[in-house]
Amino acid sequence: MLSYIVRRLLLAVLTSWAISVLAFVIIQLPPGDYVTAYIAQMTASGTTVSQELADTLREQYGLNQPLWVQYLRWMKLVLRGEFGMALEWGKPVSAVIADRLWLTMALSIGAIVITWVLALPIGIYSAVRQYSIGDYVATFVGFIGLAVPSFMIALILMYAGFRYFGANIGGLFSDQFVEAPWSLAKVWDLLKHLPLPALILGLAGTAQLIRIMRANLLDELGKPYVMTARARGLSEWRVILKYPVRVALNPFASTVGYLLPYVVSGSIIVSLVLSLPTVGPLLLRALIAQDMFLAGTIVLLLGVLTVLGTLLSDLLLMWIDPRIRSEGKR
Repeated sequence: MLSYIVRRLLLAVLTSWAISVLAFVIIQLPPGDYVTAYIAQMTASGTTVSQELADTLREQYGLNQPLWVQYLRWMKLVLRGEFGMALEWGKPVSAVIADRLWLTMALSIGAIVITWVLALPIGIYSAVRQYSIGDYVATFVGFIGLAVPSFMIALILMYAGFRYFGANIGGLFSDQFVEAPWSLAKVWDLLKHLPLPALILGLAGTAQLIRIMRANLLDELGKPYVMTARARGLSEWRVILKYPVRVALNPFASTVGYLLPYVVSGSIIVSLVLSLPTVGPLLLRALIAQDMFLAGTIVLLLGVLTVLGTLLSDLLLMWIDPRIRSEGKR
């Protein structure tokens, strides 16, 4: 099992490096660069930028160097944990994304927890009580969750909150804590504001996992070992929870690999609607400005989240399924 984990870790490092190359190259594909976007912005505001100033800016930011030189320079900074300068902000990337990254992770983990807490019991109930009223209700709600975009749900809840309760449900902090330094009071304020956006972001994933859990559990409930366990006189819930549910959890656990980056990347529009201080709106702004260091860092972090999520899925599957542990010993 140890060798299996080591192989997975080595593969994770190699995959992260490949993601860094792809992220840097893809961001460089659109024509122009940050200076081009800056000149267009200045021109739109009525300010003329000379060619000499443009060349000076490109030399200052290293944009006149070959692509592979820029990548190596960026990777040296990444390995030191610096990530380069956010060109539009005029500050180190780490300083720009620091608070936003932690808030994004808190929101993502909250959305995943809500997704699992809701999807697991509802999926089990839908399979055990197949074609019951509860099953039909869960199926209907699941289809609604899959069909309605998260930002639409956010808009509806914002309207309902303002129209009927006179409350603004946007943001992750109350007005007095937005610019305040971190304290226990600010953390508590964050925890009070976190459930609603986490629920909105987790609804689509919840609906999907309900269908996955229901389908897999129904498949397991029809197998001979379940009928044998029932024939031995075991209680119904013990039969269901001890064997079929554990086997049906395999595809459930494998979704962790894409849930983390999906929640982060899928939160861009929701974050704009709810005014959430996450990395989603920051990534959109960096891509528009062609800020390669800021955009590249965020895309790299999303890729690393995918790799870490996949590694976590593998470890969960090893813990759930003895067959995978046996394969890891070979």
